[in-house]
Amino acid sequence: MDITVKQMMQIEENGHQMGFLRKFMMENAGASAVKRLSEKFENLNSKNILIFAGLGNNGGDAFVIARHLAGYGSQVTVVLLGQPEKIKTEEGRWNWELLEKMKSIRLITGEKISFEFKADIIVDGILGTGISGDIREPYASAIKFVNDSKAFKLAVDVPSGLDPDTGNTSNVFVKTDVTVTFHKMKIGMPKRKDLCGLIYVEKIGIPPEAEVGVL
Repeated sequence: MDITVKQMMQIEENGHQMGFLRKFMMENAGASAVKRLSEKFENLNSKNILIFAGLGNNGGDAFVIARHLAGYGSQVTVVLLGQPEKIKTEEGRWNWELLEKMKSIRLITGEKISFEFKADIIVDGILGTGISGDIREPYASAIKFVNDSKAFKLAVDVPSGLDPDTGNTSNVFVKTDVTVTFHKMKIGMPKRKDLCGLIYVEKIGIPPEAEVGVL
């Protein structure tokens, strides 16, 4: 059964209240996305990987991905599209602070980014499910850079700029090769395989009991 974003948020909240904290969900989400990359590319330690991260939990998942990829020996650059102090959630901040202790990862932050990167793989962790209105800078330029690149592209949860409930798009949106979404398929995604590419639905440890009263 496919679910809406609102249902997913309630399931996450129920799981969190049961004691399966959002921090664990984020860890498992990021790890499962890297597992898909490791299946696609035999040798991740030779890859130059560029990760675009927003300030929400989509960016938090991307921070986890960065850490795991560093463990594979990849050359990882994380571009945070904003200031670290504006990261919106506790688990996102926790994962960012971990990256700040890692010399193996190159971190770039701020609203004014010079988009001059070379990458074999790009991870889109810019905007998650909660988009509304037009996408502004520096997000819009990051999305344009992703689309113009010839790198292999993976979207975290949903391609940035796509409404996973309706399949509608914002003024700009990412077109990816692979989308790794979590727990259950979101209802609008199957009809937008032109943007999502190959969709994987990964379980991230949320107890089935968290769905009671939601589905």
